[in-house]
Amino acid sequence: MKTIKEIYRIGHGPSSSHTMAPRFASEQFLARHPEAARFEVTLYGSLALTGKGHLTDVAIMEVFGDKAPVTINWQPDIFLPYHPNGMTFKAFNSEGVMTEEWTVYSVGGGALEEEGKPAVLPDIYPITKMTDILNWCEDTGKAYWEYVKDVENDPYLMDYLEEVWQTMRDAVERGLQTEGRLPGPLNLPRKAANYHIKAMGYQHTLKSRGLVFSYALAVSEENASGGLIVTAPTCGSCGVLPSVLYHSAKAYDIAKPRILNALATAALVGNIAKTNASISGAEVGCQGEVGVACAMAAAAVCQLFGGSCAQIEYAAEMALEHHLGMTCDPVCGLVQIPCIERNAFAAARAMDANIYATYTDGTHRVSYDKVVATMKKTGHDMPLLYRETSTGGLASDYEQMDY
Repeated sequence: MKTIKEIYRIGHGPSSSHTMAPRFASEQFLARHPEAARFEVTLYGSLALTGKGHLTDVAIMEVFGDKAPVTINWQPDIFLPYHPNGMTFKAFNSEGVMTEEWTVYSVGGGALEEEGKPAVLPDIYPITKMTDILNWCEDTGKAYWEYVKDVENDPYLMDYLEEVWQTMRDAVERGLQTEGRLPGPLNLPRKAANYHIKAMGYQHTLKSRGLVFSYALAVSEENASGGLIVTAPTCGSCGVLPSVLYHSAKAYDIAKPRILNALATAALVGNIAKTNASISGAEVGCQGEVGVACAMAAAAVCQLFGGSCAQIEYAAEMALEHHLGMTCDPVCGLVQIPCIERNAFAAARAMDANIYATYTDGTHRVSYDKVVATMKKTGHDMPLLYRETSTGGLASDYEQMDY
């Protein structure tokens, strides 16, 4: 299991797997071939099926820019066996001779992998199962966030988490102040500002829920517009965790150090899911994106409100369990319908998971590890058309559009 910095990537939306990762791959390939006369990029499977809606081609073109001409080939019917998000880069010299061919995969959360090659970043966590970490916490008397700090042993880790938190806050506040139409052919209006002002008119319970909705919408709408956000664990699910943290910080005057510790715990929960299953919608459906984001947020808010390590694990388990089987079916390949609403609902569900868990002593039958394993199997059993292809589910009545 790698550093939690891999869970929190700061960058522009709308998709970590379809926008961020292709951009990162393009930058790496261009750096290797600055002298190339032209480039060719072939997108396979999910990248090709929903790439236009996710601005995959825009991200690639922006990197190569005026450096050299680039041709993008779309192969939506070809799914490479290693992962549904495959892409092949080719560089050619001035004589038309190919100088390198490189196939790489976007595996979720903006991360890249090559088949058969070890990851560049090392695995640093000796314990990768939540139950085992829970036992470690009970044996040592330490919290989940302390396990993260002990393992990472990075004097700059909290500085990075502070940057993450500031970026999340900025995204919420920008989203609340911005009105108008989201980009794309669906012509959806932004809703965060309206939800926020309406929430202010209610009494405590409805006001609290409405504010959580508005914060999640704000970040998700920023993401859909290509704004600067933090993957948590992906772009498509980036509104869930910031909304519950922002609400908790404002409503209960929670100090920044406690928020940063909650971010560390949330990242641990997401990292376990990423390591033992997947956070890629193209691989396991939206349960791996919004479902894991909900688990991260539930763990974070449970910690903030004094939950024990057992209660925190229970909150995360419930949050993910009740997203099992959720499909990834973005309408027109955009990270808008149903993605934006799902972020708001998942944020509310995370708050509920915390409340439910704190009514108990944390004892329960199904562990978070079991749910993660089930998510992986469910995702692999899920028909391909429900895994970020925009060919099934809610997206089946809509055609991909160029715009």
